[in-house]
Amino acid sequence: MRNLAPHILRQRLLIEGFYTTDVTRERIAAYLQGVAGHLSLKAYGEPTIHSPAGIGKAENQGFDAFLPLVDSGITAYVWSAAKFFSIVLYTCKGFDEAAAVRYTREFFGAGEVESLSF
Repeated sequence: MRNLAPHILRQRLLIEGFYTTDVTRERIAAYLQGVAGHLSLKAYGEPTIHSPAGIGKAENQGFDAFLPLVDSGITAYVWSAAKFFSIVLYTCKGFDEAAAVRYTREFFGAGEVESLSF
C-alpha cells in the first residue's frame, strides 16, 4: 500500500486471540482504559460499548467497543461464543507494540495471540 500521507504519523496494530477470562461490558471498558494507560495514550472520552443483544446470528454475539484517544483510537470486537477478540490500536503517536501485545495477552488470559502492524 502506498503511503498517501507520509507527513502524518500513523501507527496501526491488529491483535487477535482467544480469551480465557470472563468478558463483560465492564471488563472491556477496563481493558480499553488499561491498555491506553499502559501505552501512555491519552483518552478524551469514555469507552463506547455496544452489544447486539440477540439481534443477528448467535455465533456473532458479543461486543463492539471504541475508546477515543487524543491521538486517534482503540477498537475492540469480541465474539462471546467463540471466546475470540480482534483489537485495533490506531494512533498518530508512537507506542510500544510488544507492550501492547503482552498487556492484551495477560489481560484476556490468551495463550495464543497473533498481531500485525500495518
